[in-house]
Amino acid sequence: MGRATLVRQHCAESPRVKPRIGACIALRTNHVTDTGSVSVEFVAPKCVYKVSNCINMSWVCWMEFCCCVIMDRSRKFSPVWNNFDLLTPNKVKCRLCSTELSYINKSTSSMLRHYRARHGGDEESADTRENTPVPKQAVDEAVVNMIIKDCQPLSLVENEGFRELLKLIIPSYVLPSRKTIKDLVSQRYEKEKEKTKKDLQSAIAVSLTADMWTSMNMEAYLAVTCHYVDKESHELHTSVLGVQHFHEKHTAENMATVKKSLMEEWGIAAKVRCLVTDAAANMISCARMLQIRHTICIAHTMNLMVRKSCDQVETLTEIRNKTRQIVTYFRSSTTAKEKLTQIQQQLGTPVHKLINKVPTRWNSTYHMFERMAEQKEAVWVSLASLKRDITPLTTEDCETIEEMLRVLAPFDQATTELSEEKRVSGSKVIPMLKMVHVELHRQASTVRKTAAKQLAENLRKRLTECISSMESLSVMTLATLLDPRFKTIGFVSSLKATEAVKRLKLECADQMRSQEPDPAEEGPSSSHGSEPSSGHNLWETFDMEVEENKRTSNATADSILEVQRYLAESNLPRKQDPLQYWKSNKRAYPHLHELALKCLCSPCSSVPCERVFSKAGELVSKRRNRLGAKTLQKLLLLNKNA
Repeated sequence: MGRATLVRQHCAESPRVKPRIGACIALRTNHVTDTGSVSVEFVAPKCVYKVSNCINMSWVCWMEFCCCVIMDRSRKFSPVWNNFDLLTPNKVKCRLCSTELSYINKSTSSMLRHYRARHGGDEESADTRENTPVPKQAVDEAVVNMIIKDCQPLSLVENEGFRELLKLIIPSYVLPSRKTIKDLVSQRYEKEKEKTKKDLQSAIAVSLTADMWTSMNMEAYLAVTCHYVDKESHELHTSVLGVQHFHEKHTAENMATVKKSLMEEWGIAAKVRCLVTDAAANMISCARMLQIRHTICIAHTMNLMVRKSCDQVETLTEIRNKTRQIVTYFRSSTTAKEKLTQIQQQLGTPVHKLINKVPTRWNSTYHMFERMAEQKEAVWVSLASLKRDITPLTTEDCETIEEMLRVLAPFDQATTELSEEKRVSGSKVIPMLKMVHVELHRQASTVRKTAAKQLAENLRKRLTECISSMESLSVMTLATLLDPRFKTIGFVSSLKATEAVKRLKLECADQMRSQEPDPAEEGPSSSHGSEPSSGHNLWETFDMEVEENKRTSNATADSILEVQRYLAESNLPRKQDPLQYWKSNKRAYPHLHELALKCLCSPCSSVPCERVFSKAGELVSKRRNRLGAKTLQKLLLLNKNA
């Protein structure tokens, strides 16, 4: 029996040492005699002691000394040892990822760095969490968070597998009932609603988007989202105001009533600067009734533009129908799908599925053609081996598709970029359309097929009309001018740019006058003539007109100077954030800064509403087709706003 074993047994029999003996890993002796020179190294995961030259120490005394070494250790060990094992005196192993690290000079620095970098935590907090019981309220909140974020049904708490999982993790925890979870969701909704209301009250201006949606239960919903710039952080925020169950007919009057009640409920009726919807007649009439500036969603505009241009090209329609028939066959037949996968692997082409066209999205046609161009050889070979009565694409068809893709590529990129929600997008519409126009002209000069040339010409005509319309909208032109990345360079027409600058100067002058004190509230000015004792002033109206002209003249002159100084500056790099520019320059251009916060909050599309409906589609599923309209609204608001 070795001496290390004897020491362990002796320590185990000692009541003082027994609780700590489990920590002992190894006892190393370099040279041991009963009464001779001894070099001892006692190694444990939380302590390392070395004793050298113990002269004339008897074996029993030496064992007692080892026990004392374990017990008398006074310094606190590092909690990082809870996650590492000592392999040798100079090497440790992580229990979480099995990485081996050096252990030099008894320092835990390398272990600390590894734990923080690879396992994302602090060893002190990790050790504390392991020993601290989790309060029931915290677990309840975590369950509610999971239901909201992951779109889980409220009945999740009644699922047997979920209850068994929590029982294994936290045996003492009792899951709340479905009704309790519903009450917790309602409480969270009220709290989040009050927080959003407070944020909206501090906003200078807001813009709205609205759209209609029909659920799988054939129930209509009207969604309204709100967009604003936080005046402290200068960050763009989006909040869902409501997803109302719409019982009435989809008339402009009924929509206006619902939207007006939502604006009053959230306290933003006087702050709405713009309403963005699709081009439906009832949506346009609704904005007119509410007396709000209206902008048609640029994504819908481009969708109609490309669809109509493509439909006018007969050859392109034939190729599209033929391609769709091929894609439908490979997506509906398991044999064809497996054959295509096999051929793709043999030819070394990417193993991608074919994409089918969606009637409401023009870019789905673009992506269908793009994938077909990538997989044309694999599709040809697969159709030939399957011997089906499906007409394959000819070489002429494939060449037409490739040229058509070059013509449509700028529109696809613009549609994707203009659908962003987290960045300023309204100011980007006019410059983006200008760049699409330039790229379309360049690509049109490279195509040779008649169908591609005709498509390019159709797009050019419609794009020119769209640009002219956008450069006439004050909402779009002011946003473009107040974006330091674009200013006047973003315009196609120099005449429209000049008109927009004049409009900006007028808006800036109005902003200045609105911040000046009212002359009627100021004290009476001194007069050379004496006022009649009766209190009637014959010249009162004349004096007020003089003061008003003076204020107007001063505000106009100051606004011209401020706008000219701003426009004279060099443009900001395109990838920088325009809102952070205004945060840094709000003292240099105080009135333009206020206008920028009002204009740059407007989105260019109603895509935010469509994203809300995408999430609603996950909530209203076959598993929860009895979900109430009020509960659906609460879950959507919490999911999108929190």
